[in-house]
Amino acid sequence: MDNIYLLMIVALAALAIADLVVGVSNDAVNFLNSAIGSKALSFRTILIIASLGIFIGAVFSSGMMEVARKGIFVPGEFYFDEIMIIFMAVMITDILLLDFFNTIGLPTSTTVSIVFELLGAAVIMALIKIGHNDAETISAITKYINTEKAVEIITGILLSVVIAFTVGAVVQYLSRLVFTFHVERKMKYFGAIFGGLALTCISYFILVKGLKGTPFYGSFKNIIESDTWLLIGGSFIFWTVFSQLFMMIFKKNILIIVIAVGTFSLALAFAGNDLVNFIGVPMAAYHSYIDWAASGVAASDYNMHSLADQVPAEPLLLFIAGGIMVLTLWFSKKARTVSDTEIDLARQGEGHEKFSPNMLSRFLVKSSTQIATYFEFILPKSLQTKIDKRFEKPVVNLPKHKTYELPAFDMIRASINLMVAGILIATATSMKLPLSTTYVTFMVAMGTSLADRAWGRESAVYRVAGVLNVIGGWFFTAFVAFVAAGTLAYLIYIGRGAMIAVLLLLAILLLVRNYLSHKNKVKLKLDKSGLKKTESKTVQGIIQESAENISNVVSRSNKIYSDMLRGLAKQDTKKLKKSKKGVNKLNDEVEELRDNIFYFIKNLDETSVRGSNFYIVILGYLTDVVQSLEFISKASYKHVNNNHKALRFNQIKDLQEIDQHLEELLNEIEDIFHKKEFQRIGNVLSKKEEIFASLSNKIEKQIARTRTEESSPKNTTLYFSLLLETKDLVKALMNLMEEYYTSYKKA
Repeated sequence: MDNIYLLMIVALAALAIADLVVGVSNDAVNFLNSAIGSKALSFRTILIIASLGIFIGAVFSSGMMEVARKGIFVPGEFYFDEIMIIFMAVMITDILLLDFFNTIGLPTSTTVSIVFELLGAAVIMALIKIGHNDAETISAITKYINTEKAVEIITGILLSVVIAFTVGAVVQYLSRLVFTFHVERKMKYFGAIFGGLALTCISYFILVKGLKGTPFYGSFKNIIESDTWLLIGGSFIFWTVFSQLFMMIFKKNILIIVIAVGTFSLALAFAGNDLVNFIGVPMAAYHSYIDWAASGVAASDYNMHSLADQVPAEPLLLFIAGGIMVLTLWFSKKARTVSDTEIDLARQGEGHEKFSPNMLSRFLVKSSTQIATYFEFILPKSLQTKIDKRFEKPVVNLPKHKTYELPAFDMIRASINLMVAGILIATATSMKLPLSTTYVTFMVAMGTSLADRAWGRESAVYRVAGVLNVIGGWFFTAFVAFVAAGTLAYLIYIGRGAMIAVLLLLAILLLVRNYLSHKNKVKLKLDKSGLKKTESKTVQGIIQESAENISNVVSRSNKIYSDMLRGLAKQDTKKLKKSKKGVNKLNDEVEELRDNIFYFIKNLDETSVRGSNFYIVILGYLTDVVQSLEFISKASYKHVNNNHKALRFNQIKDLQEIDQHLEELLNEIEDIFHKKEFQRIGNVLSKKEEIFASLSNKIEKQIARTRTEESSPKNTTLYFSLLLETKDLVKALMNLMEEYYTSYKKA
């Protein structure tokens, strides 16, 4: 029986490694995004700076393991076997929960997850103990759980969300009024002062938060706590002089240094303080096992008072943890996915919006717009004009489509993100207030993007929906962490070793499944078979460039249409559902091309008007094709999914004939555009009347059948819908072919 605890320690060690990987993938968003979004430094340089911060912070994070040992529950009230059940339930839950958020690309708080997992598992174990003790009632839960700490953490979370967003917005707004978007001009006059202020905030953050719990902190503790303002004043003078000298000597923007130091500081603080979220529990379990093994007492009788004592750090374990975190930072693709979410929500320019609007986001945007309109009446017009001028963005003349390579936001905003996040976290730490670094950094970034007018009327409803999704995910984290860890603790208590083996196997399977799912998503994102934006300005150029798109759409339409008819004939909902997904994906790609029309036309010169007209027309016909497919797929799926009568044999036979004719036509069109032999389009157009006549004939036959034989209204409705929509599909294709053929001959 004793061997099971040794196996549990081994399992916890393996879980700790996995937790480090998923934890860094999630928390990389905290310290990478400002530097990545502003493109102040190369991606490689950003990773090197962050790696140094992570490694140094991890190796010297000696004093930050106490929350997992005694911060949430009272260890002296539990026995060794109960503590091991709590720790095992917490680690399995933590890995699965964080990996789930990484896979869907949402940042969440590792601090909140570990705290609520410990709370959930400890509460269930405490309730089990109370249930076995006739002398105790439910009110005795406070004897086992540190309820005061739990309430403090929840309060800290709520306050940090509101305060971080508000402070970030206010500071960014004031900074933009001073610097405008023409940063280079203003930096000559205010750069040294701004650099001094930003670097002072960040260096103070390094001292208070980044180095707290490390062996070095004792050397600074007295100065920080007794001479805080003297330290801040001295730092400000030093960094201001440094900023001025840097700009004079190197002729470079001091904001580059601010972003580099800020990235290092947040990475240092993350590793030095959040490392407990990943290895605190396994280290506590290891020390518990050592104490119990030396005692010679039965596991169910050994009281864990020793967990309340201060425990020395394990330098080798911290060194290994730091190495794993650095490797994860360099190689984790999920870290990039999580980072992309925040950068997309904060970016200054327009682009593809990841989130769909919801009722709450629409309400908030509408309310904010009304409030803004009210303030416009109050503020004098002259003042409004002056403020609007401060927010005028410079016109960047780049070659076509190079706008997508511009930074998501400028270095001023990146510096404010790092500076405000640093000072808020440092202030809360000095006041001993609990908070989540993820929540603070994310909400500061959202506040600064709002103040910077990045959320315009075109994108606000999507961005607000994204922020609400992330915030909702945070509360979801707390709830699921509590419930899941409690459930696993109960299952392990009942099943012991066998249940642990089952849960570990299940965790491995889920991790592999999530990995494959994320890998497929990344593949789809990088898939080159999707529709491509046209860059040419002439009709001839657009014909040549868009040929691949037409070939792509026709090929996919051919497959989708045939699959839908087969699924309908066999009453196969899976095939029909798959076809629906294929249509939706095609529709999204065509819609993205339509969204690009504004930028396409903006980049044209006066001689390219005919080219833009041709491009708009062909996109219109592509849209008609996809809409016809969408209608057919929805109608077919709805019919089969509602278990209506299957189509009659004669109807299916007629549809198969149509599919055969349409397949021949689409294959020919695909071949023409693939080989760019546009002179052959005339052959396709010559078959137009024949196909229309065939479809009209099928409609007439169905009218006759309906009058004499047909008894199912649903079948008749579906069949007519399929025929009429197929006719519209062919019409859109033929219009597309005529437009290409006419324009090709003219060109």
